[in-house]
Formats: sequence, structure tokens, C-alpha cells
Amino acid sequence: MPVVVVESPAKAKTINKYLGSDYTVLASYGHVRDLPPKDGSVDPDHEFDMKWEIGADSRKHVKAIADALKDDNALILATDPDREGEAISWHLEEALRKRRAIKKDTPVSRVVFNAITKSAVTEAMQNPRDIDQPLVDAYLARRALDYLVGFNLSPVLWRKLPGARSAGRVQSVCLRLIVEREMEIEAFNPREYWSVKALLATPRGQEFEARLTVLGGQKLDKFSIETDTAAELAVQAITSRALTVKSVEAKPASRNPSPPFMTSTLQQEASRKFGMGARQTMSAAQRLYEAGYITYMRTDGIDMAPEAVAAARDAIKDRYGAEYVPASPRIYKNKAKNAQEAHECIRPTEMTRTVDDLKAAEPDQRKLYDLIWKRTLACQMEGARLERTTVDITSSDGEVGLRATGQVVQFDGFMRVYEEGRDDQVVDDDDKRLPQIMEGEAAEKRSISPEQHFTQPPPRYTEATLVKKMEELGIGRPSTYASVITTIQDREYVRKDKNRLFPEDKGRIVTIFLLNFFRKYVGYEFTADLEEELDDVSAGNRNYKNVLDRFWKDFSAAISETSELRITEVLDVLDDALAPQLYPPREDGSDPRICPKCGNGKLHLKTSRTGGFVGCGNYPECTYTRPIAGEGADGDERVLGEDAGDEIWLKSGRFGPYVQRGEPTPENKKPPRASLPKGWDKDEMTLEKALVLLSLPREIGEHPEGGMISSNFGRFGPYVMHKLPEEAKPVYANLKDPEDVFEIGMNRAVELLTDKRNNPRGRGRTAAKPLKELGDHPEDGGAINVMDGRYGPYVKWEKVNATIPKDVKPEEVTVEMAVALIAEKTAKKGTKRKTVAKKPAAKKAAAKKPAAKKKPAAKK
Repeated sequence: MPVVVVESPAKAKTINKYLGSDYTVLASYGHVRDLPPKDGSVDPDHEFDMKWEIGADSRKHVKAIADALKDDNALILATDPDREGEAISWHLEEALRKRRAIKKDTPVSRVVFNAITKSAVTEAMQNPRDIDQPLVDAYLARRALDYLVGFNLSPVLWRKLPGARSAGRVQSVCLRLIVEREMEIEAFNPREYWSVKALLATPRGQEFEARLTVLGGQKLDKFSIETDTAAELAVQAITSRALTVKSVEAKPASRNPSPPFMTSTLQQEASRKFGMGARQTMSAAQRLYEAGYITYMRTDGIDMAPEAVAAARDAIKDRYGAEYVPASPRIYKNKAKNAQEAHECIRPTEMTRTVDDLKAAEPDQRKLYDLIWKRTLACQMEGARLERTTVDITSSDGEVGLRATGQVVQFDGFMRVYEEGRDDQVVDDDDKRLPQIMEGEAAEKRSISPEQHFTQPPPRYTEATLVKKMEELGIGRPSTYASVITTIQDREYVRKDKNRLFPEDKGRIVTIFLLNFFRKYVGYEFTADLEEELDDVSAGNRNYKNVLDRFWKDFSAAISETSELRITEVLDVLDDALAPQLYPPREDGSDPRICPKCGNGKLHLKTSRTGGFVGCGNYPECTYTRPIAGEGADGDERVLGEDAGDEIWLKSGRFGPYVQRGEPTPENKKPPRASLPKGWDKDEMTLEKALVLLSLPREIGEHPEGGMISSNFGRFGPYVMHKLPEEAKPVYANLKDPEDVFEIGMNRAVELLTDKRNNPRGRGRTAAKPLKELGDHPEDGGAINVMDGRYGPYVKWEKVNATIPKDVKPEEVTVEMAVALIAEKTAKKGTKRKTVAKKPAAKKAAAKKPAAKKKPAAKK
């Protein structure tokens, strides 16, 4: 009875249904080996020898597979059909051979399937092959490159730029895109222009809108009318003339559907339509694939299997009618540079299965499946047929001309099912429907209105448009888009606000540093060329060690040169490079590099553990600082006024804005300060408000049993505090409204403190109520809950707290997602879960033999 190994227990469960009791199906729980995070894991001096290590969490999974092979002398590696899947299979075989679990007579085979369906799995089992060594070599090259860049460049950043976390071969290039877009926006100068629209009516009283296109007999372009004066003259020119319909032209038009999804377009569309991040999208798609609902979700391909095309055409005919099925199937050709990434498109495994037929799927999975199903059917449907109408209206002297456009859908075709979203919504005049307009008839003027416009800077990237840009530049591959975008957010180089990506100061400093000292390695063309070389390796056309050798020679030299630089030299270079952003001209014409506080110190770029900032060169005599975004930006400090001879400052620190009395002196190194409470706007801060904050804690009154009751703000928000004479520690009771700190009276304060003392859980915080209860851990037991924490929602199981990604809503967390987050957290800590060995009931559902009964903990 052969042992079949896949990545995840969910995939194992689905496959076991199709293979039955003739096979033992086990899960590897992802990669079983990795390069240990220490020097020497990749040795450039010995032909890039790589030292692999089985992860602490993976040992039990490898042992379970080895134990099963004692009784079942055949191994079938059925991991995913891509580079990572091939690498997992290779690692498993290598690890098992080192354990001598694979004997000389043990047959080892590799099978791949693009969808987890009975027919696909059965066909794969009938067509085994060997491990694809070129694909493994491509994996080894990428892993070695990522290690060499990360392990050699990151320490340079730590030493030269305190607070910088890491650099990566692809992540740093991705960060550069976001930083350069922000700099484009900052340098953008809006240009004013005007347009003129007229509301006209036919002799039958039907109104329609037209825009001015000809003035003074000359055709207008976008910037022809630049001022309000010119716009008013244009309005008068229209008002003073009678208008007649010169021509009405109706032309047929058509719209064809978009091709089916590949990885990048699925991430883009899920972001546009649902605001889902790349990681959230891929997580939901992974679950759908493992459940057998969709084909493999990491692909550059848009072609569709002939049997799937036929099934889609049949489903369209049954659901919408024969008129929606084109005469011949639509054929989409792959444009992927790397054939190894170009699997079939992402499509449903059964075209008749709608979202209503999914069993026990979570909300994000249902939304994504519905999107994939609609896009797949639409791509094989008849095109939409439209009629576009253009109406030209002129004055008799030809001095004024207006144009009205509109369209009508004559046959909706694929639009009945699906329309692709847009990254930046633009209202299209062509979408409007025009009334019946006859050539030669008069056009009555109902109203004429000028509109002022300004050119807009390029928009900040969303995750969708960033993936699209990376794809255009040839940076990254389907398997890396989500992880790269997630990494730069986790490193706090970039933040996501209202679905747009903003570079943090730390990310901007890192990018400028790399552009000045490692420009070649954050170059778009260099990165794309390297990706193509790695694609050649996967195709068997290039030796991966030659690629590594050529890269390492130049890269190691650049590392050596930069390592010798002092921090002050690096900061000088960055200060000059960022000068236009750091020191923009001041309105009064004064030197923008002179400190606005002391008036004689020179401003200079400085670094700290939390990122870059601009500070006065006269420190410590002058303590002026501001963020690198410029004067007046969020974080710039200002004096609110004076009190008792002290200046009262409003400043911004690592944990947000705060007020401070005076400046540090040798005698008073830590002057009084107070953070702004939640809900207080720093732009609305006054001297009076600052003095109220600095007067805290507020004494409310004497407790009936002795001791003063006071209110204040703490780490966890507003509170009242009191300590009885016999108590060792004071009691704290939380306040819901920050204003209560200043307004709460004795009666309510005593009541809150009494309730707190009577709390059976003692003086600590009351037991938090879960946001969502997910039930017991499927393998190890114990309740899994989604909780609301100080730093955001998190998954709690036993003593493990795993943060939920920022782009995932608490209500969307599934059991599978929670188990993966828990496994990832325990793996990072290197801790062992004691419950695993104690849970005899945690058996692998797919296995039938005693040797495979114990199911180890999940690992992402």
C-alpha cells in the first residue's frame, strides 16, 4: 500500500476520498527543511554548498512518513505542481534517504495534478514521473540568492541605519516602486484647466448633455481653457449663438470578455471588488483548491483545458440560452515567459457548481469562488454588442461646437454575468444613453456651466496595481507576489491606509540608501533579467551555480565597500540625496536648512531605531526635530504658548503626539509630558488643553474608607485609581470615555472601584469576550478563539497568541487559517506543543494503517 505525501491535511483529506483504502495519505505540513538563519548556511567558497536543517515542527511529520514507509515500501510525492511543490518533494526524499527510511528497493515517484478532482488525481497516479531536477535547481538558486542578499545586506542596514529591519532581493525593489511613487506625488505641481458643459434639449423637450469641443473655430484640447476668465468667455460665446444639430452618427461596437484568471489578475480583481489583500486572496484560494473546488491557484497561464471549455459552454447554454454561446470556443494563449509557471488558468473544477453549492466555505472563500466562477463562464460567452452614438452641435458661423456621446447595449452577452473592475473609477460620458436626436434640428440651451479642474498626481499603489506593475516589469512570480507585499508591510516599511500603500519614513530611508550604495541590485531591469535567468534554470537551459557565482562576485564587492563607510558618511550622502524632499523652499525665502527653533543650527538627516528624522545640528543645546516629510508635516513640533515661564510644546514621538513642559536640561533631563488621549486632534490642540493634560493625574476626592481617588490616562486608556491603606497594590478601573478623566465625580468613581474589587478574577483585567469562537483545535484539542487585543485582533489557543494579518477581518478568520497562524507562531518561537503527544484521539483521518494514526500539529 503506497504512501502518498501532500502538503496539507486538508489536501490529504480530499485526495484520500478519491484514492480509498489502497493508499496511505500523509501531510508534510509545508516545507520540511530550510536553511538555518545563521552564517555559513550557503557557502560561496565551496560552490555554494547549502546546509539544510529539518525544522523543529517538521521532525514529527518526517518521522510519521518514515514510520509509514516501514510497512508500505513505496513513496508517491504528490505535492503542488509548481517550483515550491517540486522543492518540497525533493526535500522530503533527501530527508527520508538520510534517515534510511527509503530502501534501495523502495520505488519513489512524483505525480502532479492541477486540480484535486477524482479524474485529475486518478490520471496523475497513472502517469508518475521523476522529480524535475531543473525545477529544483531553480528553487535552490532563488533560495540561495535570497539568503545571500538578506544575510549580507541586512546587517549592513542594521549597522548603518539603526531601526532598519531587512532588505531582500525582490522586496527592496517592490519598496522602491512605492517610495518613488510617493516622491512623484510630492513633486507634482497641479495644473489648472476648465471645461464647459451645456444642458441642451430637443424640440420634443428631451434633455441631453454636451461638452464644448470647438471655440473660435479651433478644436479644443485639454488645456485650451486655462482660467475662469477664459471659461466665462466660452460660456458667453455659447450663450450668444443659436445651436443646430450638425450630424448624428451611430456606429456598432462590441466588447469582448477578459481572459480567465491567473494569479496576478485574481489578486488584482479581488482587491478591486472586495478590498482583499494579496495574502488574504491566496489564503482563500488555497482553501478552495484543497477542497477540490478550483484548479491550482499559482499560475501564469490563461489557457483552459478543452474539456473545461466544453463544460463551460454547456453550462452557459443551460443557464443563459444558446444565444450566449459563441459559434466557436474562445482560445486564450499564454504570455508567460516561464513555461514552468504557466499551468492552466484558475477556474472551477465543475462549471455547474455555483457559490450556493459550496459546503461549509467561509465568507472570503465564497466571494472568491463566485468571482472565479463568473469570470470563467464570462470568458467563454458571446461578446456584448453596443451602439455608440456621436452628436455634433454647432453654431451657424462655426465659431462654437459641442459634442454629445452615448451608447446603448443591444445585446449584453458576457456582461450579463461579469464585468472587470477598474483600478481608478472614471465616469465615462459614453455610458450615458441619448434621447432621439435628428440631424438639422435646433438644440435649445437650458443651462451652460463651466467646471474647474486640476491635473492629479499619479495615484498611490493599491496591492492590485502594485502586483500589476511588478508583473509588467517582470519582477517576482505568481508564488512570490503576496509574500513580498506582506513582508514590506510587516517590516513597517509600508503601511496600508484605505487600501492604498504609503511608504513610512523608515522605508524611504532604506530605499534611498540602497539606491545610493546598491543601485544595481534594486534596479528594475537587473531584477527582471535575474528572474529570466532563473526561468532559464527551471527550463534546464542554464546552470544555477553559474548564475549564483556571477551574482556573488559583484554583490560581495559592493558589500565590502559599504561596510567600511562610517554612519556619518552614509547620512551625508542620504542627506544630499533627499535634500529636495527634506528642505523645500520656505515661503519667506529664508534658508530651509536653518533650524526654525534656535535660528542658527543647521538641520541634518539623523537616524534612530524607529526610522529617520531631521534634527538640529546644535543638539543637545537645541532639541528641535521633525519627520522627514517636511516642515508642517504630521509630527512637526510647535510651541503652544507659555505657562509659569515654561514653553509648552506639542511634539510627536514614537507612540504618537504629546505635550511637554519646557525642554530637557542637565538639571531636568525628563520634563513633564502627557500623551494626547484617543480622539484628540493634534491640529486642534491649544495651550489650555495642554495645561489640563499636564495637570494630570486629577484628584477626584477622598474615598469614604480612606485614600485619594485619582483619574488619569495609562497604557490601556483612561482609568480611575485608588489604594486602601491595607492594600498592597492600588486598584485600577477602566473608563470608557476619555472625557471622564476630567469629569467623573465621586459617586461613580467609588461605584466603579467597588465593582472592580468585587470582581472574582481579582484586580486584573476581566476575562475578554471572544470576537469569534472557532471551536477546538482539530488536531491537538483546546479552544481556539479570535480575540481583540491592544495591538489588534489575534488568534488565541492555549498559551499561543498569533496576530491576525492586517488585511484580514476578525469575522473572516477560519479554523484552517487559525491553525496555520498558530503553527507559524509556534515555529517562530521554537516551542513544542505539549498537548500533541497527549492526544491519542488526534488521528489522521486519511490514514487506514496504525503506523499513520498519529497526526502531528499543523504547520503552515
